[in-house]
Amino acid sequence: MTGLGHDFVTLGQTGITVNKNGFGALPIQRISQDEAVRLVRKAYDAGITFFDTARWYTDSEIKLGKAFSGIRDKVYIATKTGAQTADEFFQDLETSLTNLKTEYVDLYQFHNPAFCPKPGDGTGLYEAMTEAKNQGRVRHIGITNHRLSVAREAIESGLYETLQFPFCYLTGEQELSLVKQCEEAGMGFIAMKALSGGLITNSAAAYAFLAQYDNVLPIWGVQRETELDEFLSYIDNPPVMTEELLQIIENDRAELAGEFCRGCGYCMPCPTGIEINTCARMSLLLRRSPSEIQLSEAGQEMMKKIEDCIHCNQCRSKCPYELDTPALLQKNYEDYKQVLAGKVSVD
Repeated sequence: MTGLGHDFVTLGQTGITVNKNGFGALPIQRISQDEAVRLVRKAYDAGITFFDTARWYTDSEIKLGKAFSGIRDKVYIATKTGAQTADEFFQDLETSLTNLKTEYVDLYQFHNPAFCPKPGDGTGLYEAMTEAKNQGRVRHIGITNHRLSVAREAIESGLYETLQFPFCYLTGEQELSLVKQCEEAGMGFIAMKALSGGLITNSAAAYAFLAQYDNVLPIWGVQRETELDEFLSYIDNPPVMTEELLQIIENDRAELAGEFCRGCGYCMPCPTGIEINTCARMSLLLRRSPSEIQLSEAGQEMMKKIEDCIHCNQCRSKCPYELDTPALLQKNYEDYKQVLAGKVSVD
C-alpha cells in the first residue's frame, strides 16, 4: 500500500483508526461485479481501509466480499440491518457474513430505525446485537439515522459506539451539535451524505469542511473511477480550508438555503411510481449537474409521472426532514417544464 497521509480519525472508543476517506459502497450496486471489485481493490491499494455497506444495498455486500478475498484482516467492514425483530436480525447477520465472506463484521449498525433500539424495549433487537457481539460475530455496535431525535437518544443512551448521520457544509447547527455530543460521549461520528446527494459538486470544499472535525469520518459514495481518483488524491494531499474554498461553501449555502430534498430516499416507494428522491430536487440537479442528462427522454418520462400524484401524503409523513414533499414535487415539475420549453436557462 502507498503512504496513508496524515489525516486520520479514530471512531470513538472502537480503536478503528483510518484516514478520512471512507468508501461508501451503496453506488457499486449499480455497476458490474468486475468493475466494482476493481474499484474496491484500487481504493484499498491506495490506502482506503473503511468500507460501509448494508443489507438493503442489493448486491453491494457480495461485491465487497469478492473484493476482500485475501485481505479481510486488513480492512474494516461496516454493514447494516433494517431488521424489525430478533429473528430478522440474525437472518440479516448470517446473510451479510455469507455475502462478505467473513466470520465477523467490524461495525454492525441498525439502519435508520424509527426509534432507538434499547434493552427491554420489547423488540429484542438490542439484545440480539449484544448476543452477536458476545459471539464475536460483531465487533462494534452502531446506529445510522436521519432523525435528530433518534440520533440524540442514541448518543444519550450510551449504548452505541458510533453514529452515522448526514453531515456536510449544507447542514446546520443541529447536526453540528450531534458531532460535538458524539465527541463528548466518546462516540465515533460517520458522516453520510457528505456531498449532499450530489448537490455539492466541489469535493475539495466538502473534504476541507469535514476535516475541521477530528472525530468525523466521511464516507464518499463511489461509482466511477474518476470519483475514486479524486478522493484518492486527498489521502496524501488533504485539502485544507482556504479563502477560495470558503467562498465556494458560502455561495452554495446561499443558493441552497431553505428547504430542499436531500435525496435520501426514505420517502420511497411511491404508490404511483414517482421517483420522488430525484424528482423533488430536479430544479437543483438541472443547475448543478449536466442538464442534458436530466432533460433526456427518460428524464422527461420520469418527471411526467408527477402528474400521477394522488396526494396520499405518504412521502410527506416519511420525510425525516419534515418537508412538504408533494409541494416540492409540483414546484420542481413546473420549473422543469419551463426549462424544457426553453423559457428558463440553466446555464
